[in-house]
Amino acid sequence: MTEGEKTNGAGAGEGAKVPSVAARPRRAFRRKLVGVITSDRMDKTVTVEVLRRYLHPKYKKYVRSRKRYKAHDELNRFHIGDRVEIQEHRPLSKTKRWIVTRLVAAAAETEG
Repeated sequence: MTEGEKTNGAGAGEGAKVPSVAARPRRAFRRKLVGVITSDRMDKTVTVEVLRRYLHPKYKKYVRSRKRYKAHDELNRFHIGDRVEIQEHRPLSKTKRWIVTRLVAAAAETEG
């Protein structure tokens, strides 16, 4: 038995070698962002606007910046105004490199 392997004592394959946690290949860190959906007109795609605030180095005031990302929504579950979490993903199209992972807060429904 080598350094990075353990034996699995249960089941039909007794003595089968299972790689330890340290020997498994690591997946790269995938960023997660939270934003509001601004468009859901495309099929299986939503546009998410992420707002950030940062301190301006010279003027020492907080500046708001926004960036829009196209994210994959397989079941078309999310709608305009929903606050969602998106995660980096492999390229799915020319401009789509994010997927929607979860709903943070649903949009407020207004009746008129």
